[in-house]
Amino acid sequence: MTFGTELLSEMNVRLLTMDRPGMGGATPDPARTLTSTAADYFAFLTAVLGPQAKRVSVIANSQGAVFGLALAITHRVKNLVLVSPADELAYPPIRAMLPPEATMLPDLVTSRPDAAEEILSGFTAQAMEEMVLAGSSPLDAAFYSSEPFRSLYRASLAEGFAHGGTGYVQDTLIAMGAWELELSEIGCPVQVIFGAHDHSHSPDQGKTLAERIPGAIRTVYPDGGGAVLWTHSREILSSAFRDEAR
Repeated sequence: MTFGTELLSEMNVRLLTMDRPGMGGATPDPARTLTSTAADYFAFLTAVLGPQAKRVSVIANSQGAVFGLALAITHRVKNLVLVSPADELAYPPIRAMLPPEATMLPDLVTSRPDAAEEILSGFTAQAMEEMVLAGSSPLDAAFYSSEPFRSLYRASLAEGFAHGGTGYVQDTLIAMGAWELELSEIGCPVQVIFGAHDHSHSPDQGKTLAERIPGAIRTVYPDGGGAVLWTHSREILSSAFRDEAR
């Protein structure tokens, strides 16, 4: 999934993305964990960039946020920008903010991961698109249904549910369970970005999450929603390099 492609040349930015194991062209890894996925990211960066890998600015969106955090904890990246990050639903203060229906699946991930895996395995790319649209604000629903985003999104969903959805199921089990990350150990600058119309990724739009990370800066765009990564691409790319003269 890409964003801001029309800005990359102008802003002198090279955007690298990778398929997590089990998604797109990446083969599944039955033993994949949060830690191993972070190691995969750094191995990829090292293979592409060599010694410059530790100078990378990481932008992690939605359910990818937990993997960006896991990478940042290794002290191997320059900074981290979390855009519409999916919150840690198992974290007690966050769980207490959720309605009962929103805690059922995360609780099942903790108590009966096999049952949760069976439920998640029934999802398809089409079902995911329908669920996202149904849970979106009118602002986001209009954007997600418009071109060229819809075609990009559907292509990405097809890649995300490759290999029978193995990668998606693993991702969701990891993201919905207890992260077991010492967020206080993150030493790089972290920014948490939300759109004010986004009520699906976090019950308090990342306020608690930002408070758990030393020195994290939280920004909420009043005219943005869950699609803020694409509607505010220039601002987000700029924030990733805010300490550099461009």
